[in-house]
Amino acid sequence: MRKVRGHLIYVKNKNIPFHLILALAITAKMKIKTSLTDVPFAITNAETLSEIGWNIWDNERGLNEGLMSEGTIRSFVKKYTVDELITAYNAYIQDEVFVKKGIVPDIHVLDCTKLEVELSNSNYEGSEVIKDDGEYKRGYKLSSLRGITGDTGILEEIRFGNIQQHDLELSKKMVLESKMLKPGDILINDRGFISREFMNQLKREREIDSYIPLKSNMEAFEQAVSIANAENNWKAHPNKKRKNQKIAFVGSLGSYWRSAEPENDVAIIGCVVYDTEKDEYHVFVTTDTTKTARQIIMTYELRPEIEEDYRQIKDFWKIEDFKSTKQNFIAFHIVMVLIGYLFFQLYKGMEEGEKCTGKAYQ
Repeated sequence: MRKVRGHLIYVKNKNIPFHLILALAITAKMKIKTSLTDVPFAITNAETLSEIGWNIWDNERGLNEGLMSEGTIRSFVKKYTVDELITAYNAYIQDEVFVKKGIVPDIHVLDCTKLEVELSNSNYEGSEVIKDDGEYKRGYKLSSLRGITGDTGILEEIRFGNIQQHDLELSKKMVLESKMLKPGDILINDRGFISREFMNQLKREREIDSYIPLKSNMEAFEQAVSIANAENNWKAHPNKKRKNQKIAFVGSLGSYWRSAEPENDVAIIGCVVYDTEKDEYHVFVTTDTTKTARQIIMTYELRPEIEEDYRQIKDFWKIEDFKSTKQNFIAFHIVMVLIGYLFFQLYKGMEEGEKCTGKAYQ
């Protein structure tokens, strides 16, 4: 038994257990409380406290003043580096959530998002400045690998860097080494990950097929459009919402997109999309040469759902609402927000959470 700021507390350990701090922080994030000062107030229910092994006799302050001080939380977070916090998130998601719940995604989405801070505040540790669409922005970048389960995507692994890092530079090692990817899986990318070498490695070393849109200035793009028009075998777009679009299959595009070691290049095929209303083309390629144009485009169309996830995380879960300029506190906030959002996603998949399906968290 020991006394902490007016509370007599019986604990199994001499230090505040890690899982209690996590429970407090995640609960705070789920209540849209973004400051560390809010964390001590997150759990005040006696049954919950008893369940996690705490018995409290409050002689002086009342639980409305918090279970522990903000200083306690700050001291805890200071013990961990950014890498340790990110690694802890990945380990928790992969070992505690995916394994124990038997979640085994076959389709994954790789993406990066910018996390912005005040441009004029150079005190944000590790932040950098870029010019994006004519505007200067300061901040960080979060790379994420999502596993698609049902009609949602769960963040299964993340990397954290500064905003200047190229998407592929930040993400490549994570993807090539991730234990969440297995032979036969599908990885959907955007144009920020265009790399012939990367596609070759995924296919040859890990037996993973990539799906990615090409840039319009690439030779493979131009050739795919030319072949599709020459063959003139257009079909209606399978997505009924895209009535003004039609698709065509194009095979054997590998010779039009070569790496520095073309002898190691794997075969690629493509789907050309033509928007008759806008008179513009889009080309999507994959290393899975067994697919049809319809299968290629339907697989890639799983990706736009991720944009809605990021919108919710930023707008409603306030992932960019940093209360400290210290990088480890920023990483702690990001990790807690993402775990809180994960719990909300899992809840939506339960019978009692079905009422939340298709709705934003507010």
